[in-house]
Amino acid sequence: MNVEPIEKYALHTQIKKKGRLQKVGLIGCGNMGQDIAHLVAANGFNVVFIDLSEVRVSEVFIELNQKLDNIIDKWGLTESEKRAILSRIHGSTDYNEIGECDIVIETINSRRPGTSLDIRKEVFRKIESVVREETVIASNTSTLVISELASVLKRPERAVGLHFLPSIASGSIIEVVRGMYTNQQSVEFVEKFARTIGMRVIPLVESPGNVSTRLIVVLINEACETLMEGVASATNIDTTMKLGFGLQLGPLEMADRIGLDKVIKWMNNLYQEFGERKFKPSPIIKKLYRLGYFGRRNGQGFYVYENNRIVGETITCPEIVIPKTQ
Repeated sequence: MNVEPIEKYALHTQIKKKGRLQKVGLIGCGNMGQDIAHLVAANGFNVVFIDLSEVRVSEVFIELNQKLDNIIDKWGLTESEKRAILSRIHGSTDYNEIGECDIVIETINSRRPGTSLDIRKEVFRKIESVVREETVIASNTSTLVISELASVLKRPERAVGLHFLPSIASGSIIEVVRGMYTNQQSVEFVEKFARTIGMRVIPLVESPGNVSTRLIVVLINEACETLMEGVASATNIDTTMKLGFGLQLGPLEMADRIGLDKVIKWMNNLYQEFGERKFKPSPIIKKLYRLGYFGRRNGQGFYVYENNRIVGETITCPEIVIPKTQ
């Protein structure tokens, strides 16, 4: 007679229910990955992020500490809340660490030009090789279609686009993108996850740029054209859009916040995809990028920053006009 061990029936034993979210994985933990990790951990979930080296993992925690301290300085967080958030975040270089995650989100930030499609596909392969069959695999990319990434998976139906907007701290939406292969179960799981971390779901059918990226790059491009023509200063362009239309940030401030290198990459990818002039980067943003002005991240973009605050404009005189290119 076989007797099962009594420990199996212990009251303290936790049985994981299918479809229940307990742990979230992230591949890549740059600025966006850190914001996602913070958001998820602040809502009580454990986070495991994978990055390229142990040195980079250590740097991520230093950067997270600084970001959380900045929030504390603005009375947006307490020290005990900070400790609780950090206690739920674990970093590693070993993909096996994400094996028990219920959802894994690719958030890599490649500096090389182009879509990084091959890199992202390889990331998807690595994720699938270590996670459970029911784990949802998502990508935060906005200019690639999820079906193209999912094509390398053995179970492509579990792949979903999950696009967090750059201003996560002040935003409240996530674009949830269904691909050609995506099944309803994966979509429902991701939508539940989004609502659980306090975000509103914007359901989309896949298209390069989704809604947010396609619209914001056109607005930024037109603001660049207006500045380049000498119609108004950067400050007055942004003030017009903020006070006149209720935007939280003006288009040029937003470009600096996102990072001019990232904005140009989005524009180039969408221009390559659609071939439409409205997506082609303005000469003025390309010039700033070539000068090494990436925006708020390194202290200068359309504006000059000190301690993360605007202290001046890079292009101070509307009469200094950069000629348009055909």
